[in-house]
Amino acid sequence: MAGVPDEFQRLWTPHRMVYIQAGAQAMRDECPFCAAPEKADEEGLIVRRGRTAYVLLNLFPYNSGHLLVCPYRHVATYDQATPEETAEIAALTQQGMRALRQVSRCDGFNIGMNQGQIAGAGVDEHLHQHIVPRWASDSNFFPIIAKTKALPQLLGDVREAVASAWEH
Repeated sequence: MAGVPDEFQRLWTPHRMVYIQAGAQAMRDECPFCAAPEKADEEGLIVRRGRTAYVLLNLFPYNSGHLLVCPYRHVATYDQATPEETAEIAALTQQGMRALRQVSRCDGFNIGMNQGQIAGAGVDEHLHQHIVPRWASDSNFFPIIAKTKALPQLLGDVREAVASAWEH
């Protein structure tokens, strides 16, 4: 009955509607990491633009503030990146960690690249490095039992906070 309390907890994850409505096929039709820089920062979830690489929020984050560092150039693996691209990816990763620490007071990070579909890359045609903020209290039973991740902030709010905290 509408309006009657029940025992269920609600996890509001409106950012997932993009995936639900478009499905995985939309990500295969166009490279999301080539498309994002063509959009306004807010629309593309871009936090910072560099000369050869940029930083954006993961549309399907593991945790709030989950960033991706991508070269603008469409290359699949780290060994195909130029020395300039790898240097900027490294520098943007360090800056992203600092911004996330300031904004979210995280306790640590998972940083890494999954290269190739067999290695777990969701978008295996375009190199990207993950920066996932972690907190001592972010482990719970939701991902294991309910295959659910609780994300306390909307993507647009996270993008604005991280972009504002970025080193200039």
